[in-house]
Amino acid sequence: MKNFKVYIATVALAFSFFPVSLKADTGNNVKTTEPTKNTQIRAELLINRLEEIKDIDKSDMNSSEKKEIRKEVRAAHKELKESSGGVYLSVGAILLIALLLILFL
Repeated sequence: MKNFKVYIATVALAFSFFPVSLKADTGNNVKTTEPTKNTQIRAELLINRLEEIKDIDKSDMNSSEKKEIRKEVRAAHKELKESSGGVYLSVGAILLIALLLILFL
């Protein structure tokens, strides 16, 4: 019984740090998760450019040219990843969720 009280106190303390905002939803803040036409076109352009870079013969390039191509590829991958959206959970978040599920169930 003593451990149960410690668990309840820990959970109560953890939830006290989460800010709670009570604001009425007006319905005007609707966000669409569907990619817009501009982002789809930009993604297709980036994918085509990555395919072109993949087909380039890099054996006759000097190191500075290769470095510029690597930077371009990294930037394109980063932009594609940002435009794809999605929900990512870290390992810490998964462990916290699992711990809370164990405690409450």
